[in-house]
Amino acid sequence: MRHAYTVEQVRAAEAELMAKLPDGTLMQRAATGLAVAIGNFLGGVYGARVVLLVGSGDNGGDTLYAGARLARRGAHVTAVLLTPKVHEAGLAALAAAGGRGITTSGEVSGEVTGDVAHEIAAADVVVDGIVGIGGRPGLRPDALATVRLAEQYGVPIVAVDTPSGVDVDTGETPEPHVDAAFTVTFGTHKICHLVDPAASACGPVHLVDIGLDLPPAHVQSLQDSDVRALYPVPHGESDKYSRGVLGLMVGSAEYPGAAVIATAGALGGPVGMVRYVGPDAVAAAVREAHPEVVGAGRVQAWTIGSGLGSELDVRRVRELLDADEPVVLDADGLKALDDSGDHVDVLATPHAGELARLLGVERSAVEAERLKHARLAAERFDVTVLLKGSTTVIASPDGEVRVNTNATPWLATAGSGDVLAGLCGGLLASGLTPLDAASVGAYLHAAAAHLASANGPATATTIAHALPEATRRLYV
Repeated sequence: MRHAYTVEQVRAAEAELMAKLPDGTLMQRAATGLAVAIGNFLGGVYGARVVLLVGSGDNGGDTLYAGARLARRGAHVTAVLLTPKVHEAGLAALAAAGGRGITTSGEVSGEVTGDVAHEIAAADVVVDGIVGIGGRPGLRPDALATVRLAEQYGVPIVAVDTPSGVDVDTGETPEPHVDAAFTVTFGTHKICHLVDPAASACGPVHLVDIGLDLPPAHVQSLQDSDVRALYPVPHGESDKYSRGVLGLMVGSAEYPGAAVIATAGALGGPVGMVRYVGPDAVAAAVREAHPEVVGAGRVQAWTIGSGLGSELDVRRVRELLDADEPVVLDADGLKALDDSGDHVDVLATPHAGELARLLGVERSAVEAERLKHARLAAERFDVTVLLKGSTTVIASPDGEVRVNTNATPWLATAGSGDVLAGLCGGLLASGLTPLDAASVGAYLHAAAAHLASANGPATATTIAHALPEATRRLYV
């Protein structure tokens, strides 16, 4: 499992560790890991042209010391000093190794000319050591100008700890910021590494262990081993009932395909039986595609809402929300959700537009502040919220958050959400909590989409059909 922490938590852990170590040890650990990661990113160090964008503070120190290590290995290293107050010992180490420092033309104009422009244009990589995790969103004009110049010349940027200019604790990007090709972080992941839109600005993230002792994290991301441990695998005494029975209240005369697709998603998971409850014509379409599906009867969980359209029966849905069985509430079913009851066994699966309607805000606000709004909805409605998107944010009412980061853009296809709703319902019926069902469901849904799109565009149906193979690969 990946764990992501706030700036305050990281600062506290760093202070505790530094009190036990000789002065400068932590920075040297970080710099060594950074230099190795940059060398691997370049595919070799000797003869490479490296430009460091250096701000004040420890982040700049990490960058300068890493530059010194690269210079000693034969790289041509130039540090662009964006402030008069850089880390003096780090700058001296760079100079001793054969690197050099130059300055910009000034922060007011935001112009980059002369040596700085020449060095960036000729660079193989630019290293973003502008601000550390304590920085606020946005960049000063001279820093922004250097970043824009690197983008203009197509020079990849490696971010040190986090891309400068993003909000580290929320994943928000309200101001101009670095878009990194690669990020090297120290000690632990930070929230911006997992939550979009900032996560997209990080590129792949490489973690350098520097020995931090951290408390349990409130923001996590499941990996293969975590999904494997949670997945409800049947045993020798299992039968179709003990594996879980899912009821589906999905699809309508207007959207019969939603029922077929959601059923495919459910059958691609661990559930032992699926019961379809809906219009006769839709039920016939479901059984034609999936003859193992049966009719109404006792269930252990429900998936409700996908494709119900105008046939949504709010009163009936609210009765089921108040019953004992856990519920996945998707699409049109979300219209039945209110903040008047205890819904701790409910998993709501909105996209940004649906969550915006629930909260009475603009869709753009949800997309810009995904973590904030997922948490807000979980608290207000007392449900677990799975906010769909390029990084899926899953928030439980108790404040715990999980983020799924293995998605592919091919998931943006009609019916994909119906597959996810069916799969998550099956996981609930098999005994997982709403938080675990959402986490495992989102992970396998994304893994299946990667398989389905291996030879071209994926559809909801091909994603659903890839779920068993995505699950099998957890165990090989």
